Amino acid sequence: MFVSLFCTLKRVSREFKKWRPVGADRGFTFLQYNLTIAYHRTNLLARYGRWSANANGGTLEALGYKEGYRVDVDVPEVTWAKASNFHDILIFNTGHWWWAPSKFDPVKSPMLFFEKDQPIIPPISPDVGLDKVLKHMIHFVEKTARPGAIKFFRTQSPRHFEGGDWDQGGSCQRLQPLLSEQVEELFSLKNNGTNVETRVVNQHLYEALKGSHFHVLDITHMSEFRADAHPSTAGGKKHDDCMHWCLPGITDTWNDLFVTLLNFIKGKN
Repeated sequence: MFVSLFCTLKRVSREFKKWRPVGADRGFTFLQYNLTIAYHRTNLLARYGRWSANANGGTLEALGYKEGYRVDVDVPEVTWAKASNFHDILIFNTGHWWWAPSKFDPVKSPMLFFEKDQPIIPPISPDVGLDKVLKHMIHFVEKTARPGAIKFFRTQSPRHFEGGDWDQGGSCQRLQPLLSEQVEELFSLKNNGTNVETRVVNQHLYEALKGSHFHVLDITHMSEFRADAHPSTAGGKKHDDCMHWCLPGITDTWNDLFVTLLNFIKGKN
């Protein structure tokens, strides 16, 4: 979405320079308009890192944990911690990494959640951890955002693996968008489809956003139809890339939706 937005803005003005706000992975300032856009990479929104058992023991060690990943549910990742008081418009999203056994193996390298610098006991599952992180991070942004800042939370970007997940021979070789019944087969919670993660994450997100001042940028359902819009084997990977998107493509439509929603919000103020 960020690359698409940059390409769109570059068509209006080529007078820009690379410049990154604190923590940003990449950023650009369009000099003519004094406009800075930046991408702050964050996998879980909250701070996390490797955890290993202490020789002196502790609560987690006593429960048999030897290693894993420490996730501080109430501490924002440093990559974006200062973004909320710098930018006038903020777009957040998270999701894919929360159900990524290749990153957080539930046995070999589980997520171990901490709050107020102490492990949460009894240990909680990733879905409960996600709820806690969303609650704390939404509160953090509401508290630290610049006066008048417009805050969005983008819904989950769908994957389109068929015949198995990415590491189980799954692929996405379709050349046409899906039909409605095909979308439900792949994504519905009732069918527990291969890509059910998308709607599961959105359930957690909508619940967490209740009562907040965030606007929802809902790109999920429109994107569920576009099984034909991924790089697939063109990316040169050993498995099909059915998660990222081709450009130009569906992410351009996300930005069209974003600009329309932004104009609507600004028109009401």
